[in-house]
Amino acid sequence: MTSSTRQQPQNSNFFGNMAFNIVIPVVIMSYASAEDYLGPAWSIVAALSFPIGYGLWDLKDSGKVNMFSVLGIISVVLTGGISLLKLPAEYIAIKEAAIPALIGLAVLITQFTEKPLVKLLILNDQIINWPHLNEVLDNQGKRRQFDKKVAISSYIVASSFFLSSALNYILAKVILVSEPGTTAYTEELGRMTALSYPVIVIPSMVLLVAALWYLFAQIRKITGEDLDNFINQ
Repeated sequence: MTSSTRQQPQNSNFFGNMAFNIVIPVVIMSYASAEDYLGPAWSIVAALSFPIGYGLWDLKDSGKVNMFSVLGIISVVLTGGISLLKLPAEYIAIKEAAIPALIGLAVLITQFTEKPLVKLLILNDQIINWPHLNEVLDNQGKRRQFDKKVAISSYIVASSFFLSSALNYILAKVILVSEPGTTAYTEELGRMTALSYPVIVIPSMVLLVAALWYLFAQIRKITGEDLDNFINQ
């Protein structure tokens, strides 16, 4: 299988995520929320149906339950419910901050278990050949040393989610200023969704990549072997 063939599904998933979770909802809430079109309520229903539908399709297509896909669907449903019930925007801000904060706490807590969440997030079985890496670490008597490095990467990953939590809250508080249930509020919800990628996702991804780079460097340093020996092809 060529590299271009392997990259095609990844690119498809990336553009699908962007289209159904950000672009289409933003367009609908920004341009169809006026009373002459769908109106504030129905534009929210229409906009949020795309990320919910895509999330459910992704769960079915993957054949397994992905915790982050489930959290994404729950988040979208809560956004729609809060908006349609015309609850204060403060509820949106709290919800936006709560989900990444809970994931960050889960990363820290699971660090003290046999299956740290950080391994699922950045060093899963699709990337690392864990049986071979564990064998080398055990043969060299360096498993405890490597576990300490995994703990450090967990703190980096957790900080990325705490940063996302803070930025989510600030973004919601700054943008959602109109009365819930109005066209202006729906347009602001669309604007918040559009800004979430550059304002929140990019800084968080920088920290996640830093954690991954750190672990890769430690694998090379601790084992004394080339990283390619532990990467799944």
